[in-house]
Amino acid sequence: MKLAKSLAAVAAASLALVGCSSAPAATTPAAPAGTSSAPAETTSAPPASGPLSITFLPKNLGNAYFDTSKKGVEAAAAAFGGTVTEVGPAKATPDAQVSYINTATQQQVGALIVSANDKAAICDALNEAKAAGVKVVTFDSDTNPECRDLFVNQATADGIAKVQIDMIAEQIGDAGEIAILSAAANATNQNAWIETMKTELAASHPNIKLVDTVYGDDDDQTSFDKTAALLQSHPKLKGIISPTTVGIAAAARYLSTSDFKGKVALTGLGTPNQMREFVEDGTVTEFALWNPQDLGALAAWAAKALADGTITGKEGDKFTAGDLGEYTVAADGSVLLGEPYRFNKENIGNFDF
Repeated sequence: MKLAKSLAAVAAASLALVGCSSAPAATTPAAPAGTSSAPAETTSAPPASGPLSITFLPKNLGNAYFDTSKKGVEAAAAAFGGTVTEVGPAKATPDAQVSYINTATQQQVGALIVSANDKAAICDALNEAKAAGVKVVTFDSDTNPECRDLFVNQATADGIAKVQIDMIAEQIGDAGEIAILSAAANATNQNAWIETMKTELAASHPNIKLVDTVYGDDDDQTSFDKTAALLQSHPKLKGIISPTTVGIAAAARYLSTSDFKGKVALTGLGTPNQMREFVEDGTVTEFALWNPQDLGALAAWAAKALADGTITGKEGDKFTAGDLGEYTVAADGSVLLGEPYRFNKENIGNFDF
């Protein structure tokens, strides 16, 4: 399996995540290397030829998950001779990314790699970027399909939802009350996964009851507080699913020093370095994720293939993503990295990201 191979390779690398504090958003994002801001009336001009300039726009800055994705973008760009500039808001709000997209368009960058905070709020800005010749690749969290050229998907919504439901079912004996601690209420990927989780619960786990869904806005303290509130509001709660790396780490931090440790199961999506201490101390039994560095690298290679004209984003298009191998564009204009991988006490020591 492609994901398992890439994860095994990462085990030998040193990709330690260091938690960053969010920095305030700049009024005007910095220009990518080798470019300069263009006046508004030039936004319809095609990007300049030469090395591919990429603007990397995560949901928010200071997020360890996106810090790792950026490493993958940078590694791929170094391999094909491109440049990368990261810009982004301090908080993951629906329209916070619009000004950064507009600036990248004015700067005539070659490609935008974006994890969308909202599937519709940034569409007008992205369509203007596309009209100006900028190749738009979404990753991690998609927009409406017509607003981008390609979506690099970490795993299918069904696969991500199912692995989390399977894990919580195993950990609570397939019965009892659970809750979900999500990211922002508008997050495209989170909402898709949650809807599929509900379907999976109804179809295969009739004795598990989802009693609440709360939103930590991908903020550590908010997610910590929401975890405390969930446990106070639902005294019979047996498990929490947090499909966000910020949320699961904050929830684990709360549980690890509370009376609920070992009594309320916690699973979801996290990185090994964030979750290692909580797995080793028994707060968390098992969680899942893909490799966010590979996800970033795949997005960069996809942007390169679009910029070169190797692919257009139509079904059946094929391109090579460096050491990750060959990928094929699916019918919905998406490229799939692979299936989620489970981390637990037996294997977590083999990974470092």
